[in-house]
Amino acid sequence: MAIAFNQDFKPVYRQVDELSPLIRRVVAENPNPFTFTGTGVYLVGRGSVAVIDPGPTLEDHLDAVLGALGPDETITHLLVTHTHTDHTAAVSKVVDRTGATTYGYGPHGPVPDDDPLDKVTFDEYFTAEEKVAIEKEWAETPDELKREGPDVDFVPDVAVADGAVIEGPGWTIEVVHTPGHTSNHVCFGLREEKVLFTGDHVMGWSTSVISPPDGDLFDYLNSLRKLLERDDERYWPTHGPAIDNPQEYVQSFLDHRLHRERQIIEALQAGPSTIKAIVPDMYADVDKRLWRAAANSVYSHLLALHRDGRVTADDEPSLTATWTLVD
Repeated sequence: MAIAFNQDFKPVYRQVDELSPLIRRVVAENPNPFTFTGTGVYLVGRGSVAVIDPGPTLEDHLDAVLGALGPDETITHLLVTHTHTDHTAAVSKVVDRTGATTYGYGPHGPVPDDDPLDKVTFDEYFTAEEKVAIEKEWAETPDELKREGPDVDFVPDVAVADGAVIEGPGWTIEVVHTPGHTSNHVCFGLREEKVLFTGDHVMGWSTSVISPPDGDLFDYLNSLRKLLERDDERYWPTHGPAIDNPQEYVQSFLDHRLHRERQIIEALQAGPSTIKAIVPDMYADVDKRLWRAAANSVYSHLLALHRDGRVTADDEPSLTATWTLVD
């Protein structure tokens, strides 16, 4: 069930990469276990330019994005795949500097008052040396990058639905609603080049985290199946390299999720268990710093199994519940 990830991607930060006649990219220097090497910001078109996901508020990054423009060019459209701050933090600054109109599916979905992940920790699995290294990395992280998560402030100037078309001189972008990672996630298809900007829905370096309540596994799987019906020739994710075998790659994501479901069922066949107990075995080959996020993905699978009547929870379904397989 292995996915053919490509983690051989070493961007030059703030450099403008000419990817095609209509596409340029600038990668922000905000690497971490969730963003891989950083947020890739795409500039689409010439003259009147659309920017997809402007990224973090690092001033040198914003200067590089604006510096990618030619003397007679301006950013007229600002397209947002979804409302996580590593994608949207710089929206207001780019708007202030360009007057661009923002486009997105809508605001972020419900966010709990408390952080449920605070209730599921894996601190005991980290060595003393690993803890020191993590603390040092955190101390050296710029303040504007220390809080990455839901952006509940973004509201698009233009709310776009599935199938909507956004046009500029020489470029045509179709909106593809792909909920799952978030409820408002969209991909953007550039018709002139038959490519799809996939945000965090499909990435070349890793799978997406599905975090309830806004993230939903049923929606995510249906959104993957939706892409199988398209004829895109290449994907450009926000994080990592291009994907040149889209349909085959998406099918491997679907197969992977079915594999994860079987792993959870197998874990519960040994008796009732918790997410905290399941994650270390299921994700033994994954960076331990991602285990708390992995707990959310396991939770999304258990919620789907609960809806199907295949598992029960000892109380209300939650990250800390004890789960039991239904015979």
